[in-house]
Amino acid sequence: MIITSVAIIIGFIGLIWSADRFVAGAAGIARNLGMAPIMIGLTIVALGTSAPEIIVAINAAMDNAGGLAVGNALGSNLANIGLVLGITAIISPIPIAKTLLRREIPLLLGATLAVLFFLYDHQLGRMDGIAFLLILAGIFYYLVNSKSHQPDAEHEADIEHIPELSQGKAWWLFFLGLVLLIVSSRLLVWGAREVALAFGVSELIIGLTVVAVGTSLPELAASAASALKGHHDIAIGNVVGSNLFNLLAVMAMPALIAPAALEPAVFNRDYLSMTGLTLVLVLLIYGRHWWANKKSPGTATISRGDGLLLLLCYGAYYYLLFPIGA
Repeated sequence: MIITSVAIIIGFIGLIWSADRFVAGAAGIARNLGMAPIMIGLTIVALGTSAPEIIVAINAAMDNAGGLAVGNALGSNLANIGLVLGITAIISPIPIAKTLLRREIPLLLGATLAVLFFLYDHQLGRMDGIAFLLILAGIFYYLVNSKSHQPDAEHEADIEHIPELSQGKAWWLFFLGLVLLIVSSRLLVWGAREVALAFGVSELIIGLTVVAVGTSLPELAASAASALKGHHDIAIGNVVGSNLFNLLAVMAMPALIAPAALEPAVFNRDYLSMTGLTLVLVLLIYGRHWWANKKSPGTATISRGDGLLLLLCYGAYYYLLFPIGA
C-alpha cells in the first residue's frame, strides 16, 4: 500500500510538471507552423493526452477486462467535461470561440449520438469498432480541410501570447512533456488501480472512476496550465478533441480486440449520463453565446458559475455510482 501511495503522489507531481512543458511545446509548434491554437488542441494535444486512455484500453482488452476499458473511455469523457472544464472555468472563465459553435461542438454532439446508436443493443463488436475509426477519420479530414482553407481570424491575436521558441526547442519540450505525461499517468493509474482492487471494487467502477480520473489528469493539468497562460483555445479545444478520441479511438480498442456484451448499466447509467452532461455543456455554450450577443456584441465565456455547475453535475454522477445508503 505504501508503494502504491507513493506511485500516486509521484504520478500526480509528474503530470503537473510535464503538462507545463507539453503545453509550451505545443503552443510553440503552433506558432512556428502558423496553425491556430485550437487546431493544436484538437490534434496534437488531444492525441498526446488521450494516449494514456488508449494504452489502458488496449491493455485491458488484451487482458479480457473490457469493462475497465469501456469504463475508462466513458468515465474520462465525464471527467473531461465535469472535472476538467469545470475546474478550468473556475480558475479562469473560458472564452468560447465562434468556430466551436459551427464545427467542433456539432461534431462532438454528432459523435456522441452516433456511438449511442451503436451501443443501444448493449453489444460492442468489431463492426462497431471499425465504424468508430471511420467516423474519426472523417472528422479529422473535415477539420484539417476546413481549417486549411478557412483560417480563423479571431485566433490571430492569440498567436501573440504563444512563446517564441525555436522549432527544435519547441519539439523537444513537446516530446519531453508528452513522454512524461504518459509515464506519469501510467504510474498514477497503476497505483490507484492497485489501491482500488485492494478494496474489492469492480473493473467497470475502477474504469469509470480511478482509471478515468487518473488518465484525465493530463487534460486537467494541460487545460489548467493553458487557462493560466491565456491559451484558452487550447484549453477548451483540448477537451473537445480528447472526448472525440475517447469516444471513437478508445472505445474502438475493446471493440476490435475483445468484442463482448456490455452490462446494461454501461448504457442505461454511464453512457446516458455522459450524453446528458455533453448536452449540458452544449446548452451552456450556445446559451452563453446567445446571451452575449443579446447584451452586446462580444466574446461569450464559460463562466465560473458554469464551471461550478459542471462540477456539481459530475458529483451527481458519482451519487449514481455510489448511492448513499445503498
